[in-house]
Amino acid sequence: MPDALKFLLVSFFVGMSLPAMAEKADREKPVHLEADNVTLDDIKKISVFEGNVLLIQGTLMLRADHVEAKQNGDGLQNVTAKGNPVSFRQKRDGVDEYIEGYASEIEYDNVQSMLRLIGDARLRKGGDEIRGAQITYDAKTEFYKVIGQQGTSGASGRVRVIIRPKPKAGLEKGEVQAPKP
Repeated sequence: MPDALKFLLVSFFVGMSLPAMAEKADREKPVHLEADNVTLDDIKKISVFEGNVLLIQGTLMLRADHVEAKQNGDGLQNVTAKGNPVSFRQKRDGVDEYIEGYASEIEYDNVQSMLRLIGDARLRKGGDEIRGAQITYDAKTEFYKVIGQQGTSGASGRVRVIIRPKPKAGLEKGEVQAPKP
């Protein structure tokens, strides 16, 4: 892979660091959950939300058909959300920009700090976007892995990435930089 492409991909993935780059103030906000049905099992520490699930915490908004949350003695262990598709949107910390994700299933393992988007997975930040069958992000190591589409009609079996050029610093919209002598 050419060095320029590696640099662009690394820059893109660093910018897409969901847990690391998410609005830090959101962690201190209350969680609001709505669903058509809720089942809470205090003994097994499993909560299931079904039907038009909406989760809001600060700038984070998650929509799904089915959300299951499991806890251990230390609190939240993992969350699995399923839908057609599951979607989330959250403001990035310190900038006026949002990260959006879509997939058939989203899993978050709080113990391992691992996020997985499974099934027609898409992540979007500004004008940049990445698509694949599965996107995995390890927040501890800040490592991404993207697997290409598998068995979908019309798909090429490849990961697709769109990286939009960033405007040069100091230039206003419509300005043209003078050529260097």
